[in-house]
Amino acid sequence: MDPGAARSTAVTTTMNVMADPAPPITALDFDALYRVARDDVFAYVATLLRDRGAAEDVTAQAFERAFRKARSYDARRGGPRAWLFGIARNAALDELRRRKRGAALAAEPADVSGPAPDDAAERALERAAVRAALAKLPAREREVIALKFHAGLDNAELAAVLGVSVSNAGTQLHRAMTKLREAVDDSA
Repeated sequence: MDPGAARSTAVTTTMNVMADPAPPITALDFDALYRVARDDVFAYVATLLRDRGAAEDVTAQAFERAFRKARSYDARRGGPRAWLFGIARNAALDELRRRKRGAALAAEPADVSGPAPDDAAERALERAAVRAALAKLPAREREVIALKFHAGLDNAELAAVLGVSVSNAGTQLHRAMTKLREAVDDSA
């Protein structure tokens, strides 16, 4: 390899390394994020608001805010899902503050896997027991459970959304799940 080509390759490599490691989400990436996260965001927001209609509105608001703020996304602060769920959380909390009241969830998001017909009644009873037990938990614990199980966030993403350390997020989740299990057992 001649010295000029080697120098050119070294400059190109150096420029690539110096490039911004966290480019903003592009329209195509946002579209993909929307497709993979919309149902999870809705389930999470519906759990917080306990009102299907309001959850639809807040989910739309969250995606609108995310689209407008796409340039502010910084991969060094967490993944796109954690960033999106942070925006959804803020939109839901804004709605709760605006209403200053709780609302009953009109209907649950559809269960895509669907139980066998003979298990449907038993599953409905179990879901009702879990819903009732969730309603007894403080809002913060309901939120942690919703982020983990409705949104499917891992503990690092959960920590980023809540603004706590990963170990603290795991501890909060463990405590919330323990209280939920106790509440379900007490109602049985």
